[in-house]
Amino acid sequence: MLVLITYDVNTQTAAGRKRLRKVAKQCVNYGQRVQNSVFECQLDSTKYRQVKAILEEIIDKETDSLRFYNLGDRYKSKVEHIGIKPSFDVTETIIL
Repeated sequence: MLVLITYDVNTQTAAGRKRLRKVAKQCVNYGQRVQNSVFECQLDSTKYRQVKAILEEIIDKETDSLRFYNLGDRYKSKVEHIGIKPSFDVTETIIL
């Protein structure tokens, strides 16, 4: 299923900036960045629970925000992109 992960981390303190880096680093492990604090992730239910638990441990629930949008398996008709930064299909094989 395609899951959109978005976050807003308060960076007014050094601890906040550190949390921001940690959240971004974890999100990169699970999907592709499509905007500064937005990631598209192709996850099964196990990976979804895993990344959610990891990110919940990192953020400060009093000052930060974390959102998960579950677009399911039929997401292609739900996502429209206009402008720069075209993304790749996260379900296809990537050759490095």
